[in-house]
Amino acid sequence: MKFGVIGTNWITESFIAAAKEVNGFSLSAVYSRTEETAKEFAEKNGAEHTFTDLEKMGTSDVIDAVYIASPNSFHAEYAITLMNHGKHVICEKPMASNAREVERMIAVAKENNVLLMEAMRSTVTPNFKSIQENLHKIGTVRRYFANSCQYSSRYDKYKEGTILNAFKPEFSNGSMMDIGIYCLYPMVVLFGEPEDIKANAYLLESGVDGEGSILLNYGDKEAVVMYSKITNSYVPSEIQGENGSILIDHIQDMTKIEIRYRDGRTENITVKQDKPKMYYEAKEFIELIERGELESKVNSHANSLAVMKIMDEARRQVGLVYPADLI
Repeated sequence: MKFGVIGTNWITESFIAAAKEVNGFSLSAVYSRTEETAKEFAEKNGAEHTFTDLEKMGTSDVIDAVYIASPNSFHAEYAITLMNHGKHVICEKPMASNAREVERMIAVAKENNVLLMEAMRSTVTPNFKSIQENLHKIGTVRRYFANSCQYSSRYDKYKEGTILNAFKPEFSNGSMMDIGIYCLYPMVVLFGEPEDIKANAYLLESGVDGEGSILLNYGDKEAVVMYSKITNSYVPSEIQGENGSILIDHIQDMTKIEIRYRDGRTENITVKQDKPKMYYEAKEFIELIERGELESKVNSHANSLAVMKIMDEARRQVGLVYPADLI
């Protein structure tokens, strides 16, 4: 499988390193807006071809699929262009700036019979599958609590007066889009769309959210989601049932999963997960293409759209508007 990559950053390097462990992966091309950057990244990572023109990349026969890790605001445009040229796309989370863009991306994927998948790594890991398989053991679920608070090194720069991409609304960034989505995506995969949501956030002067929380109502259960790029948290995430709770060490990585039953028993349901963090999403994507399938059952179009609709509504409630919303 000949891959092209868009985005010459550490995330792309992490994906390449992980994907190289998947049978069938071959890095063929790098796209960047500048030739110098593209060539430097290609040479460093062993890619033969470089592009600075997206249309030329799309029409080229040196790639079959593309991993997109550009700023969020470019995801939809880049993915649509490439899918219209018959390329399969794995798009870094969040898939786009808003639900309208996601709907368009899904439509274009179907029109061109190509695979479109959001690169949400946690939900395709062995330990998330273990959660799904063992969820019945805790009885009727009454609460889902997910917590992702990670102080960003870029916030120090922000406080010094330098606003980097992570805190710029023109790139559709902020804490919910960057790490809050790690809390929301597993919730939607497990329980579907909520009936109602209530959102709060602290908005930075740059126009994005530094931290926030969302309360989601499912009728017979509730979900509480917390996220931040301006504080740290050391509290695990948890799914509470009437017979016990499933504890998740880190919602992004899910490296240790344990059930604590109401009667005092504990059960370690962690399974072997010794590959690089992004290996499992690359494996899922490549194997889907090899099987001729055009959608992941876990990171599905419906799940990606549902998560984006939740984030759209949360942003509406807290008054967070991106330039992409106004187009």
